Amino acid sequence: MNRDLRILKLSLLAGSLYFLAVSAVHMLGVKVALLFVYFNVPSNPYQDRIISFLAFGWAVFLFTASTDPRKQSALVRAILVAGAGAVAGLSVINFATDFHALGAAIDARIFWMETAGLFAYWLWLVVFYFRSARQ
Repeated sequence: MNRDLRILKLSLLAGSLYFLAVSAVHMLGVKVALLFVYFNVPSNPYQDRIISFLAFGWAVFLFTASTDPRKQSALVRAILVAGAGAVAGLSVINFATDFHALGAAIDARIFWMETAGLFAYWLWLVVFYFRSARQ
Protein backbone atom coordinates (compact mmCIF):
# COMPACT_ATOMS: atom_id res chain seq x y z
CA MET A 1 0.00 0.00 0.00
CA ASN A 2 1.45 3.37 -0.97
CA ARG A 3 2.01 6.14 1.56
CA ASP A 4 -0.83 8.41 0.37
CA LEU A 5 -3.36 5.57 0.45
CA ARG A 6 -2.20 4.57 3.95
CA ILE A 7 -2.60 8.20 5.13
CA LEU A 8 -6.09 8.33 3.62
CA LYS A 9 -7.01 5.03 5.25
CA LEU A 10 -5.80 6.14 8.69
CA SER A 11 -7.42 9.56 8.29
CA LEU A 12 -10.78 7.98 7.51
CA LEU A 13 -10.38 5.69 10.52
CA ALA A 14 -9.50 8.66 12.73
CA GLY A 15 -12.60 10.48 11.49
CA SER A 16 -14.66 7.41 12.32
CA LEU A 17 -13.34 7.38 15.89
CA TYR A 18 -13.95 11.12 16.21
CA PHE A 19 -17.58 10.83 15.10
CA LEU A 20 -18.07 7.84 17.37
CA ALA A 21 -16.94 10.07 20.26
CA VAL A 22 -19.26 12.85 19.02
CA SER A 23 -22.10 10.34 19.00
CA ALA A 24 -21.34 9.18 22.54
CA VAL A 25 -21.15 12.64 24.13
CA HIS A 26 -24.33 13.78 22.38
CA MET A 27 -26.20 10.67 23.53
CA LEU A 28 -24.98 11.22 27.08
CA GLY A 29 -25.64 14.98 26.91
CA VAL A 30 -22.10 15.77 28.02
CA LYS A 31 -21.13 19.05 26.37
CA VAL A 32 -17.45 18.81 25.46
CA ALA A 33 -15.83 21.42 23.23
CA LEU A 34 -14.61 19.94 19.91
CA LEU A 35 -17.07 17.06 20.25
CA PHE A 36 -20.04 19.43 20.63
CA VAL A 37 -19.57 22.22 18.06
CA TYR A 38 -22.04 24.51 19.83
CA PHE A 39 -21.01 23.32 23.29
CA ASN A 40 -22.11 26.43 25.17
CA VAL A 41 -25.41 27.00 23.34
CA PRO A 42 -28.57 25.75 25.04
CA SER A 43 -29.97 22.57 23.49
CA ASN A 44 -32.65 20.03 24.21
CA PRO A 45 -31.94 16.35 24.88
CA TYR A 46 -33.93 15.29 21.81
CA GLN A 47 -31.73 17.52 19.61
CA ASP A 48 -28.59 16.00 21.11
CA ARG A 49 -29.90 12.48 20.50
CA ILE A 50 -30.72 13.29 16.86
CA ILE A 51 -27.16 14.56 16.42
CA SER A 52 -25.93 11.42 18.19
CA PHE A 53 -27.42 8.95 15.74
CA LEU A 54 -26.49 11.09 12.73
CA ALA A 55 -22.88 11.27 14.01
CA PHE A 56 -22.98 7.50 14.48
CA GLY A 57 -23.91 7.23 10.79
CA TRP A 58 -20.89 9.35 9.86
CA ALA A 59 -18.73 7.08 12.03
CA VAL A 60 -20.01 3.99 10.23
CA PHE A 61 -19.52 5.49 6.76
CA LEU A 62 -16.00 6.69 7.58
CA PHE A 63 -15.09 3.32 9.09
CA THR A 64 -16.43 1.45 6.06
CA ALA A 65 -14.49 3.74 3.71
CA SER A 66 -11.33 3.21 5.78
CA THR A 67 -11.42 -0.57 5.31
CA ASP A 68 -10.33 -0.20 1.68
CA PRO A 69 -10.48 3.35 0.30
CA ARG A 70 -9.80 2.16 -3.24
CA LYS A 71 -12.66 -0.36 -3.29
CA GLN A 72 -14.84 2.10 -1.38
CA SER A 73 -13.96 4.99 -3.70
CA ALA A 74 -17.60 5.91 -4.35
CA LEU A 75 -18.22 6.05 -0.60
CA VAL A 76 -15.14 8.23 -0.07
CA ARG A 77 -16.38 10.62 -2.77
CA ALA A 78 -19.82 10.71 -1.10
CA ILE A 79 -18.16 11.48 2.24
CA LEU A 80 -16.25 14.33 0.61
CA VAL A 81 -19.42 15.79 -0.91
CA ALA A 82 -21.34 15.43 2.36
CA GLY A 83 -18.39 16.92 4.27
CA ALA A 84 -18.41 19.97 2.02
CA GLY A 85 -22.11 20.31 2.76
CA ALA A 86 -21.46 20.03 6.50
CA VAL A 87 -18.82 22.76 6.42
CA ALA A 88 -21.12 24.98 4.37
CA GLY A 89 -24.02 24.31 6.74
CA LEU A 90 -21.99 25.13 9.84
CA SER A 91 -20.79 28.31 8.13
CA VAL A 92 -24.38 29.37 7.42
CA ILE A 93 -25.31 28.70 11.06
CA ASN A 94 -22.29 30.69 12.27
CA PHE A 95 -23.13 33.64 10.00
CA ALA A 96 -26.90 33.65 10.46
CA THR A 97 -27.32 32.94 14.17
CA ASP A 98 -27.42 35.69 16.78
CA PHE A 99 -25.63 33.71 19.46
CA HIS A 100 -25.71 36.64 21.90
CA ALA A 101 -29.51 36.35 21.94
CA LEU A 102 -29.03 32.78 23.24
CA GLY A 103 -26.52 33.80 25.91
CA ALA A 104 -24.51 36.96 26.48
CA ALA A 105 -21.28 35.05 27.10
CA ILE A 106 -21.44 33.03 23.87
CA ASP A 107 -18.57 33.92 21.55
CA ALA A 108 -19.03 32.62 18.00
CA ARG A 109 -15.29 32.74 17.26
CA ILE A 110 -14.82 29.33 18.88
CA PHE A 111 -17.52 27.94 16.55
CA TRP A 112 -15.60 29.34 13.59
CA MET A 113 -12.42 27.68 14.88
CA GLU A 114 -14.22 24.34 15.16
CA THR A 115 -15.71 24.79 11.68
CA ALA A 116 -12.21 25.60 10.39
CA GLY A 117 -10.95 22.38 12.00
CA LEU A 118 -13.63 20.37 10.22
CA PHE A 119 -12.73 22.16 6.97
CA ALA A 120 -9.04 21.31 7.49
CA TYR A 121 -9.92 17.63 8.05
CA TRP A 122 -12.14 17.65 4.94
CA LEU A 123 -9.39 19.29 2.86
CA TRP A 124 -6.86 16.74 4.16
CA LEU A 125 -9.17 13.93 2.99
CA VAL A 126 -9.62 15.60 -0.42
CA VAL A 127 -5.87 15.96 -0.91
CA PHE A 128 -5.06 12.38 0.05
CA TYR A 129 -8.03 10.98 -1.87
CA PHE A 130 -6.74 12.52 -5.09
CA ARG A 131 -3.09 11.77 -4.32
CA SER A 132 -3.86 8.11 -3.64
CA ALA A 133 -6.04 7.86 -6.77
CA ARG A 134 -3.12 8.94 -8.98
CA GLN A 135 -1.01 5.95 -8.01
